[in-house]
Amino acid sequence: MISEITEISLMVLTVLFALLTIELKDLIFSVLSFCGMCITIGVIFWLLNAPYVAVFQLLVYAGAIVVLFIASVTLTTRRERLK
Repeated sequence: MISEITEISLMVLTVLFALLTIELKDLIFSVLSFCGMCITIGVIFWLLNAPYVAVFQLLVYAGAIVVLFIASVTLTTRRERLK
């Protein structure tokens, strides 16, 4: 019973993070919500008794890809919006 509630809440949280990734205007917050989505997917894999896939998800996607996204966002110049 508790396991089912945990899985359902993680699925809802994953969908929420995915929607935030798409809908947020600020790129840093969008990348951070993408990181949250990758972490929750890794936890779901761990609960499904797939530890190799969970560790791969956390190391490659939540680690390396998010660091690459953050580095590319912070190193690009933004044009200020004129009001």
